[in-house]
Amino acid sequence: MIVALAGGVGGARLAVGLAAVLSPQILTIVVNTADDFEHLGFAISPDLDTVMYTLAGVANPATGWGRAQETWNFMLALEQVGGDTWFKLGDRDLAVHVLRTLALRRGASLSEITRVLATRFGIRHPVVPMSDSAVRTRVKTDCGELAFQDYFVRRSCRPRVEGFRFVGSRKARVPAVLLRIIRSGKVRAVVICPSNPYVSIAPILSVPTIGAWIRQRDFPVIAVSPIVGGVALKGPADKMMRELGSAATALGVVRHYGDWVDGWVIDHQDARLKRVIERQGKAVLVTDTVMNNRSKSTRLAKRVVAFAQALGSGK
Repeated sequence: MIVALAGGVGGARLAVGLAAVLSPQILTIVVNTADDFEHLGFAISPDLDTVMYTLAGVANPATGWGRAQETWNFMLALEQVGGDTWFKLGDRDLAVHVLRTLALRRGASLSEITRVLATRFGIRHPVVPMSDSAVRTRVKTDCGELAFQDYFVRRSCRPRVEGFRFVGSRKARVPAVLLRIIRSGKVRAVVICPSNPYVSIAPILSVPTIGAWIRQRDFPVIAVSPIVGGVALKGPADKMMRELGSAATALGVVRHYGDWVDGWVIDHQDARLKRVIERQGKAVLVTDTVMNNRSKSTRLAKRVVAFAQALGSGK
């Protein structure tokens, strides 16, 4: 069994590749929910939706998030009557938010409604939120502490980042399906997808049950660097790293994760860092990590799985 930790576009793209090479009985995808929020009365789960849409093949290919062939009649009508339009909800996307909100109001858990939605999208692999209770990322900035979507969308990541905190993580309620996996003793590897280390992966690791499980592991943890050639291919991870005093490089990401990770997958553009990372006591695989189509996602996933198996045989 392999557990993938994912959030955002990079995480979703590797999840697609892993799903292509591993059966639903082998792969579980655990998704960040700390950037969830309520907007216009709807329960919005951006990372869950990005992962689901990408796995289902209905994500917007230009942005990597949102629905393909989206229309915006609702937002146009909302703007005409003076509504709040800083966070865009497409017409197709809105259907998911409506169903999620209604289910939660009826008492369903986030993991339950996620399972139902994933099934209706034809997704066979388990997609599991990191928590059934609310965990919310707060971004400490030079403009004060901001809710994540305020920083990320409304302010377009412009404020200077000074730190993060994850409200509710200490009391997070891990979904039953994930608890069973954690307690099974059958996990052979954890794969940290190339997601933002600060706001996609750190919230997952901040959940005590998940963090303790990984720290006490008897399996390898493999991570794919989200920084390629000194640049984050999607999102503000490189900006955040620089503002927090870290080098925006694959090596900077390695140092950020420290003992959380046993083996690193880095891009050919960063091959010169291989020996330096190995001196940090990490195994390193150099390969093509840029996933701009499903074929490349699958090719990378095969290399990642083989790398994990090789490290696992040595544990």
